[in-house]
Amino acid sequence: MNRYTVFGIVCWSGLLLPLLVTTTPDGYLKMFPVQSQFDPCYDEDRPRRCVPDFVNAAFGMPIEASSTCGLRGPVEVCDSHELRGPCHQCDDSNPRKRHPASALTDVNNSNNVTCWRSEPLVTPIGMNAPPDNVTLTLSLGKKYELTYVSMTFCPAAVKPDSIAIYKSADFGKSWQPFQFYSSQCRRVYGRPNRATITKGNEQEARCTDAHRHMGESTGIQGSRIAFSTLEGRPSASDFDSSPVLQDWVTATDIRVVFHRLQMPQESMEDLLLLGSPQVPVSYRQKKDPFGFNGIDSSDEASSTLATVTVPLVTHHYAVSDFAVGGRCKCNGHASRCVLGREEELTCDCKHNTAGRDCERCKAFHFDRPWGRANARESNECKICNCNGHARRCRFNMELFKMSGRISGGVCLNCRHATTGRHCHYCREGYYRDATKPITHRKVCKPCDCHPIGSSGKTCNHTTGQCPCKDGVTGLTCNRCARGYQQSRSHIAPCIKIPRVISIVHPQNTAPDPQRHDPEAPSYRTDAGRECGKCKIGTKRLNLNKFCKRDYVIMAKVIAKDTKTDNGNLKNTANQNNSDVAKFTLSVQKVFKKSPSPSSPLAVALRRSSHIALVVDVKDLECRCPRVKVNRSYLILGRDTEGPPGALGIGPRSIVIEWRDEWHRRLRKFQRQAARTCH
Repeated sequence: MNRYTVFGIVCWSGLLLPLLVTTTPDGYLKMFPVQSQFDPCYDEDRPRRCVPDFVNAAFGMPIEASSTCGLRGPVEVCDSHELRGPCHQCDDSNPRKRHPASALTDVNNSNNVTCWRSEPLVTPIGMNAPPDNVTLTLSLGKKYELTYVSMTFCPAAVKPDSIAIYKSADFGKSWQPFQFYSSQCRRVYGRPNRATITKGNEQEARCTDAHRHMGESTGIQGSRIAFSTLEGRPSASDFDSSPVLQDWVTATDIRVVFHRLQMPQESMEDLLLLGSPQVPVSYRQKKDPFGFNGIDSSDEASSTLATVTVPLVTHHYAVSDFAVGGRCKCNGHASRCVLGREEELTCDCKHNTAGRDCERCKAFHFDRPWGRANARESNECKICNCNGHARRCRFNMELFKMSGRISGGVCLNCRHATTGRHCHYCREGYYRDATKPITHRKVCKPCDCHPIGSSGKTCNHTTGQCPCKDGVTGLTCNRCARGYQQSRSHIAPCIKIPRVISIVHPQNTAPDPQRHDPEAPSYRTDAGRECGKCKIGTKRLNLNKFCKRDYVIMAKVIAKDTKTDNGNLKNTANQNNSDVAKFTLSVQKVFKKSPSPSSPLAVALRRSSHIALVVDVKDLECRCPRVKVNRSYLILGRDTEGPPGALGIGPRSIVIEWRDEWHRRLRKFQRQAARTCH
């Protein structure tokens, strides 16, 4: 046998038929894919569909036969052609007389034909005879997309009448009919002969008797059958868009079952002409109904003939070549198949795909769904965008649709203190370091909020600012704000610094006991005056204080009159003979005023929005209250504490520098005062 003989195919009457072609060693090597200098799966740097070379997938692959002659000792097998054909000695222990199943998938050489032969089968003649089944099972070792299945029978061997071809796509776990051949399709296989295939039944096997009329040969090659997997299938012209046909041509194993070898009609006629008593009665009556050739056609004679023993015929099946043409199934993502780590044939996957058949995206490339490559779209798998902070991701179809079918990857188990679909922002307790790119391992820094100064451990994930308690400042709330000092309380770690002047002068006078707390520590002004704790400037504001004052206003100090007529201003019940200072106020908001129309506030507001504020100079020096021009103040007082036409500061007055957040509270006091204040 010449080991450099390879398969070829030719299209004949719509079927792909195998041809035996004798080649050189170089031609033999062309059976296998050769990696080119360029990658067929890419056009420069753009991915494109690629497929492995077309090969005979059965070549050299293991095949099992349910019957092989010579395994149980030497035996003679004869071809059944014309009832008397050449006979062959079969002995598996003798290499020259062996006819193993491996001869089906070896190199086919027309000058030295090797054959597999079954054991001799002794079966009755007739349509009602039981089948003489013999099975051939071919394992391809991997999924292939098949174009044809071809069998060449040994020289002088008769082509079987009824043949069934099955395929498996799961390595022999389940089987599906692929094609049937029979001269009696409906009787043997329960299917019509040469049925039309529509788009509704493209995955159904057909039965045909065409094998009885094609491929006959009297040469050394013998007869042949060839099954084209896509012939007559309506979607074959658009195979890339037909998942049904893609599944139909996919197979890992092929099984051929020979059901029976029908006797040629001319041999039966020869037996009838010879007057052989071993001709079935039904056949004899059909050919000679009137009893010619010495045969009585009476009922008695027919009854006698019906009891004649049905003749037995000895025959066997003989096949020289079993070919399966197709491509290694790689779904358009590989140009060749190679042996993997476990010595299994696998696709050399490109386009970021993985699997033996490139049937899935490789790890961390799930930003778009896997798809089979076609002429229009390569369907390359895309890497997930996790900014270098994750090693796993998953695909989400809803996100993919919402993005306009661009991106659907979701990162899993984000590292480096990141979170989010793309690990693109810092998780709780961390904030983004603006000096580093988002891909940096240390892009997220811990908040490090001070356990006492902050009101929580979570900072702003963008700026890193921790939530600070009142009077506390700093990015991590680690220091007291201006005007505050540290305390020993964990609840209020920073408290307001009291406004104290520590310069001592020997000629001090005692503070007004009505305006200052006698129990508070004393201090001295720059002029040597002794001052105590100021109650006028308290910031404690409640509904009770609101109710006990005649007026509550928010006013801005717009001027200080240094040439005030103190004689007129001091003539009040609550003023002593000390000097006073006069300020001009612009009333911006009135929260409460005396109902009396003669009150100083009411009189002043009828004239304009400006009103005078009279303050004792001694109190100003002690900063009780502390009044500055161009600043707004909340003032709560009594009408009787000021001179006519002006507001005065007395022991029951409260003067606080205005804060915008007090507006809501005072509005609330206004509503509650109507029900609560008496």
